[in-house]
Amino acid sequence: MSNEEFDNLKEELMWEGSSVVMLSPDEQKFLEASMAYVSGNPILTDAEFDELKLRLKKEGSSIVQEGPRCSLRSRKVYSDLNVDYFKMFLLNVPAAVIALTLFFFLDDLTGFEITYLLELPEPFSFIFTWFAALPLIFWLAQVITNAILKDFLILKGPCPNCGTENVSFFGTILSVPSGGSTNTVKCSNCGTTLVYDSRSRLITLPEPREA
Repeated sequence: MSNEEFDNLKEELMWEGSSVVMLSPDEQKFLEASMAYVSGNPILTDAEFDELKLRLKKEGSSIVQEGPRCSLRSRKVYSDLNVDYFKMFLLNVPAAVIALTLFFFLDDLTGFEITYLLELPEPFSFIFTWFAALPLIFWLAQVITNAILKDFLILKGPCPNCGTENVSFFGTILSVPSGGSTNTVKCSNCGTTLVYDSRSRLITLPEPREA
């Protein structure tokens, strides 16, 4: 591919909103290491490569996301886990509703003084809303959520057996841990037992003796 063709392809991908056009230094390093490994001249050790890949996974990079596959080294079938940001957002919704309720209750107790401040002429209303009211509501929601859920993480990924996406929760609910860094999940489609590992961000099938 010529430089002109490459530039045209890059521009076309940018217009289509592709996330692989602009790469971070780690993503670029990962691609270079992958190509070097394929060419038979690795520039990273296996441990360094795995560490880099895991770091990119935790950052949510699309470069390292792959579907179900088989590892020649471990002889295991596995697939990648991604953070389910939508469900994690939904976990904060109840706390946000409670925080809003408390905010309006406080407004009622003060004789609607807060409403008065919200209705001040600009730019005072804007300043109060964005730099006082909303940060307070956000802080209250975070406090309530963290009081119930601690170090929570929701991961999703395709079943290595059938490809159906499954979800697993990691964290502590009211001081009760969910089970550590690994969870066992039954595929909602084929019923296969899956092992979710939040540290390696991988879904694997249990060993025959563990099944």
